[in-house]
Amino acid sequence: MQRVYGFAACLIAGLVCMLVSIVVFAKPIKFAVLFTFGNLLAIGSTAFLVGPAQQLGMMFDPVRLVATAIYLGCVVIALLCALLIRSKVLTIIAIIGEICALIWYSLSYIPFARRMVSELMVRLCDTEL
Repeated sequence: MQRVYGFAACLIAGLVCMLVSIVVFAKPIKFAVLFTFGNLLAIGSTAFLVGPAQQLGMMFDPVRLVATAIYLGCVVIALLCALLIRSKVLTIIAIIGEICALIWYSLSYIPFARRMVSELMVRLCDTEL
């Protein structure tokens, strides 16, 4: 039961950080740090359920490797854009990439979810008349 409490606390803390980051959106440094920290807390919360070693193993499983790499890359890029470059536009683009990669990563845990989303996107974005 302690693992469930740890998972819930970490997930709630991550969601609170992400919500608070919206309040400080005008300040890209605070926004990027809070949002990214919240994201990392939320994704790390599952380590309470399966254990940190198994969580890392699952993250770098061949099925999730690309999504994990893109997600971690976007996390680093978002922090660089906010802390070093101080560009709001680039920070927002990196945050959007981070969210998309996190969604794609999360879909890998649901059987056939990625295939369904891919097929839906092809149907919605198809330009043939």
